[in-house]
Amino acid sequence: MSRSSHDRLHGGAALVTGSSRGLGLLIARELTRQGCKVMLCARDAEELAGAERMLRDEGADVRSTACDITDEPAARRLVEATEAAFGSLDILVNNAGIIQVGPVAAMTEADFRDAMETMYFAPLRLVLAAAGGMRERGGGRIVNVTSIGGRVPAPHLLPYVGAKFAAAGLSEGLRTELAADGISVTTVFPGLMRTGSHTAARFSGRAEQEYAWFATSAGLPVLSMDAERAARAIVRAAGRRRPELVLTAVAKAAVRLHGLAPATTTRALTVAARLMPAGGTAPQHNVPGRRAGRRLGSAVVNRITTLNDRAARRFNQRTG
Repeated sequence: MSRSSHDRLHGGAALVTGSSRGLGLLIARELTRQGCKVMLCARDAEELAGAERMLRDEGADVRSTACDITDEPAARRLVEATEAAFGSLDILVNNAGIIQVGPVAAMTEADFRDAMETMYFAPLRLVLAAAGGMRERGGGRIVNVTSIGGRVPAPHLLPYVGAKFAAAGLSEGLRTELAADGISVTTVFPGLMRTGSHTAARFSGRAEQEYAWFATSAGLPVLSMDAERAARAIVRAAGRRRPELVLTAVAKAAVRLHGLAPATTTRALTVAARLMPAGGTAPQHNVPGRRAGRRLGSAVVNRITTLNDRAARRFNQRTG
């Protein structure tokens, strides 16, 4: 990170959701390395405590609050906790998310509602809760981590894709609404990253087969990005108040192609969907990734996901 962007962030107070593990933890770590104080937030109190210890051992000034961000009072409580701990909230990073993998026939309306609550309504409530204090202090930074799935509709990820499309629209709209108050909004569109997310995702339909393609794609070096490099890029973009950041070469190419030739992209995605596992006669529902991987028991998939499995262990994802 350049000296200029470091100066813009140094000393600020940040709240990062979904920061007990994976990309959220790495964003929080990078913010502390740039001199920020950080409030960590996640549902799992045990994972959260581990993340806080990890960063404190590195000398970081961090606190943590365990809560479910889909609870309506959680947004105000998190903002107040951050302001009480550090005196202000200067940087809000909406990162928390859930990944549900499988054909739409194996999904329920509740799956779509869970995705929207976690990745659209919870970030909206947090922005509304944080914006008032940012206005009073003359500005702030908001970072919304969406996904390439919020620009290009990947098959067998429809609850996720729908929520991310909505979040991307919200984020871009907020940028135009809040700019006059000195509040920048950065929309991040990551492609596949090696964070260990395959262990935390939930699989429906033929769960083991769905796990096989998702875990393989998420772990291949050509398709996926090192998560620590991604976190540095996100924090750098926040420091520079960039409006948008697309991560991974594959994601950038997909966004350009979809923008230039949407019909061609749709046809390619339709072909990909037909090659994916069908739901089966007795579809499973919301099988945790760790369980689906054990049931699959594929030595080939295990070898391909080695880098991602290592990332899971390093970035506080439970792999047992």
